[in-house]
Amino acid sequence: MKIAFVYDTIYPFVKGGVEKRVWELAVRLTRDGHDVHLFGMKFWDGDPVLIRDGVTVHGVCPAQSLYANGRRTFRQAWTFSSHLIRPLLRERFDIIDCQQFPYFSCFSAKIVSVMKKTPLVITWHEVWGDYWYTYLGRLGFFGKHIERLVLHATGNVVAVSPTTSNQLKNGGYRGGVTIIPNGIDPRRIHATVPSRETSDLIFVGRFIREKHVDLLVRAFSKLLSEQPNRSLLIIGDGPEREAINALIHDLLLKDRVRIIGFRDDHDEIIAHMKSAKIAVLPSTREGFGITALEALACGIPVITIDHPANAIRDLITGKNGFFCSLSADDLARIIKISLNDAGGMREACIASAEDYDWDRIATQLEQYYHSVIEAARIS
Repeated sequence: MKIAFVYDTIYPFVKGGVEKRVWELAVRLTRDGHDVHLFGMKFWDGDPVLIRDGVTVHGVCPAQSLYANGRRTFRQAWTFSSHLIRPLLRERFDIIDCQQFPYFSCFSAKIVSVMKKTPLVITWHEVWGDYWYTYLGRLGFFGKHIERLVLHATGNVVAVSPTTSNQLKNGGYRGGVTIIPNGIDPRRIHATVPSRETSDLIFVGRFIREKHVDLLVRAFSKLLSEQPNRSLLIIGDGPEREAINALIHDLLLKDRVRIIGFRDDHDEIIAHMKSAKIAVLPSTREGFGITALEALACGIPVITIDHPANAIRDLITGKNGFFCSLSADDLARIIKISLNDAGGMREACIASAEDYDWDRIATQLEQYYHSVIEAARIS
């Protein structure tokens, strides 16, 4: 098969769950003999087309800033989408897999799909629905309307989690939804040597509003009032980094909290996870949560927020993690409980992550593509 993946940002130039999914699947499908192309913004110097690990990567336009005032920008999404059509039209693909965000690119992919008579798959990572009003105020009407248009752009729909699948159905989609989750590389994680630097708690992710890094910092401050020798490692970056640094300074936590940015070598992040006791991921919006899955594979339990839009909940049972409310007091309380129980949860954590092997998921996606192509041929 000749396969096109469409997403505006590309791993490892931008590190996030969607970028990681697209890249890991592209590499494995390439190894299985498929001709895989990835279309995104150009984050590198030189030729707009390059080949990495056998994957052909297309930079359709110069990279632009993703965020302004903590929100994804309309201009960036529109620029990428408007530059996408021509490069996609230059090739003839057997299938196009477009990630649902940032929405406008789905319409560009749809145009090419119709013109080239190529089946279009849209992979959904989360559905915002009424959250658009929280995100944009009254302008949220437009975001919600555009999302609903994308919802009906194709009958070939993939969701990365049961939570996202339910959100699609609740949002009005009446067609079939195939769940093909994100994954990890269990063998590589198991082989990674733990870091010499230990920590009691670890957070890995973007510093954006929905991940509530500030809540974690406030809860950790409360924990220190009773357990002053505890430590917190925060790995990541994002538009709220300055605010998080200021909060750590104001709460006098510099000696107990360390922040480091994303690492070029992902194994370094895994090594830090393996040297921590608990992963705290207080998100209220997650389409899946690869970081949570990696933490479980490292043998450490996960604390997350019990929120209906948080798909990390799909991964957590009473044996491998904990839920709490969106409250610094409750989070601090659950952290204390988890620190007492973490040692006995290691085997259950590892076992719960074993089924999410990227190799297995790539095979599942390959079979799904074949079924979509066959259905299009028959029709």
